[in-house]
Amino acid sequence: MNYRVSEDSIASFQRDGAVCLRGLLSADAITTLKTGVEKNMQQPSSRAKWYSKEGDSGRFFQDFCCWDRIPEYHHVVFDSDLGPTAAALMGSNSARLNHDHILVKEAGTSQKTPWHQDQPYYNLDGHQNISFWIPVDPVPRESTLEFVAGTHLGPWLMPRGFKDNDAKWFPEGSLAELPDIESHREDFPILGWALEPGDVVCFNMLTLHASQGSKNTRRAYSVRVTGDDMVHAPRPWKTSPEFPGLNEELPAGSPLAHPLFPLLWPKEAQQHAA
Repeated sequence: MNYRVSEDSIASFQRDGAVCLRGLLSADAITTLKTGVEKNMQQPSSRAKWYSKEGDSGRFFQDFCCWDRIPEYHHVVFDSDLGPTAAALMGSNSARLNHDHILVKEAGTSQKTPWHQDQPYYNLDGHQNISFWIPVDPVPRESTLEFVAGTHLGPWLMPRGFKDNDAKWFPEGSLAELPDIESHREDFPILGWALEPGDVVCFNMLTLHASQGSKNTRRAYSVRVTGDDMVHAPRPWKTSPEFPGLNEELPAGSPLAHPLFPLLWPKEAQQHAA
C-alpha cells in the first residue's frame, strides 16, 4: 500500500460518512481512467442511461458495471490503493468490489443530481461500505458532490427516480421522506470539496449527497466497495444496478463471496481466489 490513510481521515469518515483524500490516485491512473471513460461513452453497456431533460445545453450520462469489459477500469480498480484504502476507512479486514458507476456531465449541463442515499437502491444490507467518487477533471466547489454529514448513521430515506420522482423501489410510505435540504441549506452540516484529478471523495452508501449542474465537463468514475459485515439483501423489485440471477445463487443474508464481487483486499486472498 503506497498511500497511507491518516487516523484523522479514518475518524472523519466514521463520524461524517464522507471524507476527501487528496492525491490518492496517480496521474497515470487518472490518464488511464480518462481513456476508459472515452471508450465507455463510445461503447455504452445495456445499463447506460441519459438523464438530461429536453432543452438542456449539456448531457448527463451514466453507466454501470463496466469494470470487467473495459481494461482501463479493471487496471485502476485492482492495481491501485483503492482496496486497502477502503478497508482502512471502513474498519474492515476485507474489501470487495460491488460495482462501478460512470457519471459524465458534459459542459453546460444544468441537470442536478438530487439529494439521495445510495444504499436503498441496492440489494445490500450492512454498514461497512464505501463509494469512491473519482473525478478525472478539475471540479470547482460549486459543481462538486456535496454531503450531509452524519446521515450515514440513518435512517434510510425513500429512494425516488431522478427524473420523475416516483417510488420505484420501496412502497410509498414505507420509509421516511427526505427533508427539503436545498431550501434550508443553512440548517444542515453540508460538506463538499473543490477537487483536482487524483483527489478522491470517499463516502458511505447511506450518506445523503447531491450535486449541481456543471459549466465544464465533469467526468467521474465511482467504485462501490463492501466490507466484512455486508450481506446480500434480495429485493422484490429491480435494484439499481440489478444483478440478474443472483437471487437464485446467493440466499438472503449471505456474505457477498461471489464471482460478481471479487476481492480487492487482502491481495493474498484475491490471488488465491483467482
